[in-house]
Amino acid sequence: MPAKVILTVLEGQLAGHQFAFTERTACIVGRAEDCHPRFPMDREHQTISRHHCRLDVNPPAVRVRDLGSRNGTLVNGEKIGQRPKDGAAGGPPELPERELKDGEEIRLGQRIPIRVSITVPATCAACGAEIPDEERAARQLAGGGYRCAACQQQADAGQMTQPVALTGRACARCGRDLERRAGGDGAEHVCAVCRGDPRAIVESLLQLARSGDRELCAIDGYRVEKELGRGGMGVVYLARHERTGETVALKLMLPDVALNPRSKKRFLREIETTRALDHPNVVRLRDAGCSGGVCFLTLEYCAGGSVEGLRRRRGGTLSVAEAGEIILQVLRALEYAHAAELPGLPVAGGRGAAPRGLVHRDLKPHNIFLAGDGGPRQVKVGDFGLAKAFDLAGLSGITMAGTLSGTPLFMSRQQASDFQFAEPAVDVWAAAASLYHLLTGSPPRRFGKGKDPWWVVLETAPVPIRRRDPAIPKRLAEVIDEALRDEPHITFATAAELSQALEAVL
Repeated sequence: MPAKVILTVLEGQLAGHQFAFTERTACIVGRAEDCHPRFPMDREHQTISRHHCRLDVNPPAVRVRDLGSRNGTLVNGEKIGQRPKDGAAGGPPELPERELKDGEEIRLGQRIPIRVSITVPATCAACGAEIPDEERAARQLAGGGYRCAACQQQADAGQMTQPVALTGRACARCGRDLERRAGGDGAEHVCAVCRGDPRAIVESLLQLARSGDRELCAIDGYRVEKELGRGGMGVVYLARHERTGETVALKLMLPDVALNPRSKKRFLREIETTRALDHPNVVRLRDAGCSGGVCFLTLEYCAGGSVEGLRRRRGGTLSVAEAGEIILQVLRALEYAHAAELPGLPVAGGRGAAPRGLVHRDLKPHNIFLAGDGGPRQVKVGDFGLAKAFDLAGLSGITMAGTLSGTPLFMSRQQASDFQFAEPAVDVWAAAASLYHLLTGSPPRRFGKGKDPWWVVLETAPVPIRRRDPAIPKRLAEVIDEALRDEPHITFATAAELSQALEAVL
């Protein structure tokens, strides 16, 4: 069994009810219909706000942040957040996160207590296999950590070739001591000093690849030419093969948590699905790997840069014709990916039904790219499935200030309230939000300085686009505004629906 976080309600009509989390997730706690855990809209729970607080879970780690609730959120009797008494025009300020530990107690509105329970299974320091509770004592090593029966047998026979990391207290790059990080036995982590110099890390990986490291064969023969960009999930470099001259975008990803054998295996399994995507409007994933506490990807290089970069070079906005053509190509990519038959994905509805394709979950102008400078413009969507693979492998840490499977500026209410909500409609909404941004230079919602971005997504509606720019054609504005409705549900459920509506007014 994986690490688990359990929330147990201690009082009231839901007393004894438990909410268990075994995977990377984030959710809103409150009384609104889109909350999980959700409390009743009755007198007993009236001190709980509709959207009371947000939980960010990456078992065994879990954090909580109040969302400007009327009566506040308490941890062990200490108030960690509450709506300002003056009402704070424009919404509550962004409040600090509070990490939760096993046995601690959350109170919502000072009345409903919830106990936090965290369980962490013992795993083999060499292969990551789980150690049953009844075998822990026999499998524990003198220096800390555990070794499963199979690996112990190899060690006894002198056949153990994989080094065993007993405590996970040393940086995988430089060997500096560091605090034990979430990830289990055998985990690899990169210290803050090394993380501050990603170019040195990628050069080190390339050097190891030249020496024959099997984990790095995908990048053997490449050299870095320049940095292309960096964001919430990593740094991207332009790399050229020394023999063939082929160029790729080499993406280096530094997990916020330790990289253990289990998370590494899951990340590579999840990303394998993305490798199967083959469409002219999708950036092609060539290869992926993990080594020394980091993950890397080699991707098709798009010489024209990102659409966000194009918008900035043009002074902040694009013309209706240019922005419209870009988003129509994005919608073709979404229509393909949402219905693609990909390895490892279940079939929706059972035998004979259509396969469930891949939802992007982090679509924005920053990861929409241009394939070159000459000839007809070709738009390509990048990072398909990357947010999902990184999150489900538990590698994105627990930080709500940045991104969690998506960016608040381009995120629908459905995705903000429930991380597990990954229907194609969230990508369609993000495509409409991207079009809005390319035309106006602003995101659809009004994110005030210092205001909590998750509250803004959950509690406010998008600003009609002609309020941002009255020059936007009326019929186009009507389609965009309709596409950005997400209460109670997203208007356009499929990329094809939005594409058809846009083609009629462009």
